[in-house]
Amino acid sequence: MGNIFRILKDNEIFAGYVFILPAIAGTLLFIVIPIFCSFTLSFTRWDLLNPIEYVGLSNYKAVLTEPVFIKILINTFVYAVSTTVFGVLIPLILASVINSKIKGSEFFKTAFFLPFITPMIVIGIIWEWIFDPNIGILNHLLHLHINWLYDTHFAMPALIIVSVWKLIGYNMILFLTGFATINNDVLDAAKTDGANAVQIFTKVTIPMIKPTIFFVTIVTAISSFQVFDLIYVMTEGGPLDSTNVLVYAVYKNAFMYFNIGKASALAYILFAIIFVLAIIQFFIKRSMEKKVKI
Repeated sequence: MGNIFRILKDNEIFAGYVFILPAIAGTLLFIVIPIFCSFTLSFTRWDLLNPIEYVGLSNYKAVLTEPVFIKILINTFVYAVSTTVFGVLIPLILASVINSKIKGSEFFKTAFFLPFITPMIVIGIIWEWIFDPNIGILNHLLHLHINWLYDTHFAMPALIIVSVWKLIGYNMILFLTGFATINNDVLDAAKTDGANAVQIFTKVTIPMIKPTIFFVTIVTAISSFQVFDLIYVMTEGGPLDSTNVLVYAVYKNAFMYFNIGKASALAYILFAIIFVLAIIQFFIKRSMEKKVKI
């Protein structure tokens, strides 16, 4: 009997490995191996045609000393920080309003979520029409004539508007999920004590969904640092590099200038930034958990 159970158990383990093998193979082939290869390439000079030449830290030095790199880095942080702030605050407010059981709440949930599931290419093209200085509806409604995507002062704010608009629905659903975990007895007790709606929201609701707020903030920030498709479709990093960000700079160096080594160096600089964000996230989360335990 023992041998039979052992054979069945061994078969189950073998079957488990068989089922996870495609996922492991895909991860190794398309993630792990490319990571090590691109890291190696960041120390080389290669144009996809000529032999690979080892150049040490030259690519990193070239990137870090270029004046345009500072501009790209600032653009990346401005875009990421702005998108994160507005992409968290606006959905949080909207989720609070919808959670108050307003009429037509299900319709609003669907309406706000639709942009998130719409492909970014489609969104970029539609918003290009909206921002068009001659036929765009935005200038018509505002009675202005702003070259939104062709002016160095307005191109980045235009991209931030589109990004936040697309994110609102997804982040709002996450906040609604967080609101669903709040015990109604706590809210009723606050109302009994005479707290108004604003006080309940700021003193009761916000503290109780801090983990959700923290999660949404981190996910939004990391995804904002990795923006590419919106830049590619709407501005191509212009005008005058005013919307050029790190991921788009990686693309340009790799597939327009065929400087694979420099592109890889830029990619690992971006990796370092996101890694630091992850470390900060870890310590903040641990600090929050300690406060909760206390």
